[in-house]
Formats: sequence, structure tokens, C-alpha cells
Amino acid sequence: MTPERLRAFCLEFGASAEEFPFGPETSVFKVLGRMFALTALDGRPLSVTLKCDPDEAIRLRETYSAIVPGHHMSKRHWNTVTVSGVPDRLLREMVEDSYDLVVAQLPKAQRLRLDRP
Repeated sequence: MTPERLRAFCLEFGASAEEFPFGPETSVFKVLGRMFALTALDGRPLSVTLKCDPDEAIRLRETYSAIVPGHHMSKRHWNTVTVSGVPDRLLREMVEDSYDLVVAQLPKAQRLRLDRP
């Protein structure tokens, strides 16, 4: 997946937005103000930090050497993924799961507006 595709995919989700709170080199993708993805789109290799269910995070780390505990994040809930080291389908699933985990923490009224009960 290219940086452009990663950006476009992250922005496909309802109410998602790209912000730069850590400087212009770091894209932070948020849903209603809460982060679900963090990446330096010009980084080599391209990597992205995503929220993950703690048990699934461990399983993924054991399965893929390209998935490690989240850099500068809660190691229990976040993974950093080297994009070239995982199948595109898996990366897409991980981004969507990250978004869904963050949405699940939103108040019910906000979740319903996003059509994600």
C-alpha cells in the first residue's frame, strides 16, 4: 500500500479527519477528535500505528515480524505496522478495526450518527 492509498483509506471512514498535532511530518487520523491511526506518510519504510484488541495485538505480533508494540503508545492497545511487511487485506482490516475500537468508546449518540452501533 502506498502512502497516498493509506491516507485515502483512513479518510474513507465516517467523520474521519487528518490532523498534524505533532508537526507537519506526522499524520494523525481521528474520528470525532479521537485518534485511530498515526503515521509519517513520507517515512521509509512506511509504517502506521493502530489501536488493537490486546489479545489480537499479541497474536499479530507473534505472527508477523512487521508488527511490533506501538511506538510511544500503550504497548497493550497499540501496534506499529511496517506496511510492506503485511498483506494489504490485513492492513485494511487492522485500520478498520482500529477505527471501530475508537468509535466503540464514543458516546452512543455519536456512534449512532456514524452508523456504527
